[in-house]
Amino acid sequence: MDKIGKYIRRIEIDSLWGNHKHIVWELDREVNILSGVNGVGKSTILNKVILKLLQMVKDGCAGESDVKLAYEPADAATVRFDVVRSFDRPLIHGDLLEKLADARVTTELDWQLYQLQRRFLDYQVNVGNRMIAMLTSGDPGAREQAQQAAELRGRFQDMVDELFSETGKKIVRSSNEILLEQFGEVLSPYRLSSGEKQMLVILLTVLVEDCQPYVLFMDEPETSLHVEWQQKLIGLIRRLNPNVQIILTTHSPAVIMNGWMDAVTEVTDITQ
Repeated sequence: MDKIGKYIRRIEIDSLWGNHKHIVWELDREVNILSGVNGVGKSTILNKVILKLLQMVKDGCAGESDVKLAYEPADAATVRFDVVRSFDRPLIHGDLLEKLADARVTTELDWQLYQLQRRFLDYQVNVGNRMIAMLTSGDPGAREQAQQAAELRGRFQDMVDELFSETGKKIVRSSNEILLEQFGEVLSPYRLSSGEKQMLVILLTVLVEDCQPYVLFMDEPETSLHVEWQQKLIGLIRRLNPNVQIILTTHSPAVIMNGWMDAVTEVTDITQ
């Protein structure tokens, strides 16, 4: 089995847009924000890297030949990664959509939430099994370790409650799936606004990785988020998983507030 890296150290693209640009981007362990004017290639760079990683997972091949990735540790062959898409476009009806059991899934963010519901259930089972193993191990510190394992879910729920507090929505904590309550009415996540769905998708994606080292790709995650949420976004992600490496593109100055100005890289600065 290929060795899994902790994060990506460097991205190199030989021929962005038909040999007109050569990209070399040295990455930070924690937060990497790609900025630039429209059309300069921000999304193209992200999509090329994601496609390479997806091809490696699917086919076991090297993926896009013009994309080279260096990992930490240096002998790693790939990394764990997640991709969050920001646009809430309607799903095109097709075989996949027709097979869905839940007719409420009608947009791209709905589809992401549908998949995350399943991952959330698996995450809870894994945490529960780990807690049982800790508590039955005879280790004097096992109870404290078990409490720490359960704390992360509570932190996620507290975050959602605080973010959605202005509209009176709260996570239903007794449910094994993601449901919300608003003034006594139980809501599915598919009934949320686009901005609420988007924030929920991002936080759930981070939570279900269970504090493991991995890379989170986001292309303009500020879409549909109001300014206050944009400012909080990176900090919330890192509170849920300090081992995540964030790689994102943005147009919004609000995303880089709260101490992330030094994490910004202009596309022109990494273009040769």
